[in-house]
Amino acid sequence: SKERDRERDSYIPTMADQTAKSSGVWLTVKPFVNGGTSGMLATCVIQPIDMIKVRIQLGQGSATQVTKTMLAAEGVGAFYKVSFTFIDFAKTILTAKAIAANDGKPLPLYQKALCGLTAGAIGASVGSPADLALIRMQADATLPAAQRRHYKNAFHALSKIISDEGFLAMWKGAGPTVVRAMALNMGMLASYDQSVEFFRDSVGLGEASTVVGASAVSGFFAAACSLPFDYVKTQIQKMQPDATGKYPYTGSLDCAMKTLKAGGPFKFYTGFPVYCVRIAPHVMMTWIFLNQIQKVQKTIGL
Repeated sequence: SKERDRERDSYIPTMADQTAKSSGVWLTVKPFVNGGTSGMLATCVIQPIDMIKVRIQLGQGSATQVTKTMLAAEGVGAFYKVSFTFIDFAKTILTAKAIAANDGKPLPLYQKALCGLTAGAIGASVGSPADLALIRMQADATLPAAQRRHYKNAFHALSKIISDEGFLAMWKGAGPTVVRAMALNMGMLASYDQSVEFFRDSVGLGEASTVVGASAVSGFFAAACSLPFDYVKTQIQKMQPDATGKYPYTGSLDCAMKTLKAGGPFKFYTGFPVYCVRIAPHVMMTWIFLNQIQKVQKTIGL
């Protein structure tokens, strides 16, 4: 009994744990519930840092300057204007199905990377309209008064985008959004599971040390892989036409080339420290929340 309690208390989830025995409808929805819930809880905690990151990318100053300006001009509520997460659903279910097809064994690194790439593409394609609304609402306060869109909420933003720019405009910037999500998920998912296995099985670390160490590794790789695409995505989604109706960029490639020419390769890593601070804790809290959710489910037999 004591040994069972120790095993339960030291339980550290990897994506393989999503294949715990279950039945009926719950077997199908469990990965969505676990991955989605843990991801959304983590996003709610990290949202203020994401707001600051976007403002830095839009040239509003350092993290300290942006924070002071937002608090003074918009109040605390400005840090929580909108928050969305879709990719955790796809990431969790795809990896669970892959592990099931592999007879429950841990996946090799390349398969974890492929699951992250595929899940990122699916989740970002579905969530691109919400991400567009998020970026525009975050950037609105940085625009001159005459150019502000004054979106009241995410639904108002999406309805205005459709009425003013057409239905397909909701997927403006979808290309870099999808590529960014693929890069982020590949780095995050593959490195996290691999790090958990290494720290827990090879090094012999305890639960807390394993989660912290694996999350730090995962967060760094996720940030390093995805920030250039995140920068291009932000520029494309927040751009507005000039007086002649011409946009500053014709597309993602044009944006990338102009950015490279104007600021060099390191321009794509504008705001990297803040981005890393935003990604790493998000990864950490996602897995901590998932760990606790799965512990509760295991306790009550789900």
